[in-house]
Amino acid sequence: MQKTHLASLLHALKSLKSPETENHYNVPGIWSGKESGTEQVNPAAYFAQIIETILNSRENPARKPQNPDWRSSAVVYNLFIRTATAFDHDGDGSISTEPLSCGFRETGTLLKAIALLPYIKNLGANTIYLLPLTEIGTTCRKGVLGSPYAVKNPRKLDPLLVEPVLELSAELLLKAFVEAAHLLDMYVVLEFVFRTTAIDSSWITAHPEWFYWIKENECTRNYGPPHFDRETLNRIYEVVDRHERHNLPTPPSEYREQFVAQPVTLCGEEDLQGNAADGTLCRIASAFSDWPPDDQQPAWSDVTYLKMHTHDAFNYIAYNTIRMYDSALDDPATFNTSLWDEIADIIPFYQDEYQIDGAMIDMGHALPTQLKQTIVRKAREKRADFAFWDENFNPSPEILAEGFNAVFGSLPFVIHDIVFIRGLLNHLNKTGVALPFFGTGENHNTPRVCFRYPCQEAGRNHSIFIFTLSAILPTIPFLQSGMELCEWYPINLGLNFTAEDRTLYPPEKLPLFSAFSFDWENSNGLRPLNGYIRKILEIRGSYLDLILSGEAGSITIPYISQQDLFAVMRTAAGRSLLFVGNSNINDTRSGFLEFSMENCSLYDLISETHLPIKEHRLEVSCKPGECMLFELPPEL
Repeated sequence: MQKTHLASLLHALKSLKSPETENHYNVPGIWSGKESGTEQVNPAAYFAQIIETILNSRENPARKPQNPDWRSSAVVYNLFIRTATAFDHDGDGSISTEPLSCGFRETGTLLKAIALLPYIKNLGANTIYLLPLTEIGTTCRKGVLGSPYAVKNPRKLDPLLVEPVLELSAELLLKAFVEAAHLLDMYVVLEFVFRTTAIDSSWITAHPEWFYWIKENECTRNYGPPHFDRETLNRIYEVVDRHERHNLPTPPSEYREQFVAQPVTLCGEEDLQGNAADGTLCRIASAFSDWPPDDQQPAWSDVTYLKMHTHDAFNYIAYNTIRMYDSALDDPATFNTSLWDEIADIIPFYQDEYQIDGAMIDMGHALPTQLKQTIVRKAREKRADFAFWDENFNPSPEILAEGFNAVFGSLPFVIHDIVFIRGLLNHLNKTGVALPFFGTGENHNTPRVCFRYPCQEAGRNHSIFIFTLSAILPTIPFLQSGMELCEWYPINLGLNFTAEDRTLYPPEKLPLFSAFSFDWENSNGLRPLNGYIRKILEIRGSYLDLILSGEAGSITIPYISQQDLFAVMRTAAGRSLLFVGNSNINDTRSGFLEFSMENCSLYDLISETHLPIKEHRLEVSCKPGECMLFELPPEL
């Protein structure tokens, strides 16, 4: 049998005989199935044992064949490896950014991610979604470790993801990770960053024409987003809402004149400076949030936008060149063809090298449609069931037509208030669901569910309500790593944060940019949600065809007498599933629903108890955040 990458990793671990590997090294007990605490292990032996178990699963006759349409039944665990697998292994109270004396790291690594796969599978997830793993730029680096979205080279991996003692490359370890996931009947989806790149991208030297350049002088020292007056802003919103993209309002001339035209010749490779054709000294223009045009997010100082079009009249960064493209840029003659070709070849490279199963496209909503279609086509030519997810908030038919299987969606922004949930579900019941969206109340750019509440128990209650509700909708269940531990600390301050939050959590304190570990040891003082998550996902699996139905009329909201209680009926192919949950996270709430049948008994799949319908009424009482699920008999 040919030696695999996972077998090579196992061999490297078993070859570690030096005394350094015998040092005290703690791992979370929860990784091995315990509820809390730590255990002291020999790291080489510990990881070797897990990998041997995974390798032995290859000969397991009980293994199920791969699902031919796995994309529709995906249950996602979102993993930012550098943070999610970090741990204070030496117990000194901090996460070191340098390797321990034994040669293993405390920040997250691909080896530890492999070791975490059985734990993730046991939760009920079958798909691992990895935030970017690529080499990170160093110019204007955010935090201590830098942002994974400041991609220096999209074909090279972050060397910080290796265990130095093993002397194995990150590339071999990623191949081993994907191999291990496949042996466990799991799928791997990588996030790809195509709209931006590090401000010191390795592409700049060979292709300065792929970037926006601004004059290097006193006037551009405070370069930032263009300013639009209120009248112009209102006009922009009006025409964009009407999908009118012809002659969109442009930024003021003083802003546009900061940018220099191509060709630019690199003149200071170390500082990445250039000379315009007339000799003007220039530098790469950093990025900022382009939409809405008056967005107040801090500047993205470590990244820059790639220049997707070559049109001379649009040689500047603004909403109409980055996302809401002016119709003049629909002309193929304006396409930056060499850049588009390079981008479109990146996913096929990862398919060949790492055998990945899918891609999440960062800022996919800001890529030209023609480029997105080419990206999808090239990947699907290699593998027809390759998954594509779009960072888009609207699950529209247009995104489906581009070849995408799911979008991020708006659920994290509405699920925290039942008034907004009711509005979304009523809309979807009328229109149907064009394509699935992620079933979650959080991701790495939004506040954690538990961040919203000063009382940790209240946050846990709300997590239960949100997870159960989202699991019975036509969504892709999405577990942000740490959610099961009731983590409250934000990963990043991307969306829905306040100015006060940004003061309290600068990049030096945020896990997306600096060393940080979840509370794997004590689950933030609460009982972890692992068992509950597993049970809900098992129930969901029993009703998958019903739950995945996105037909109009398949999501209804029955009347329930208590306003804090929320009910949703899912109906398809003659079957019905009723959800009842208490959105109040502090107090028990009781109420009733009415049915046509006078008397019968319903079985709650979660508590595994029977509740009677008496005189047409089902009386329910739910503790804070508690949920119930009933399969209804046809006569109801």
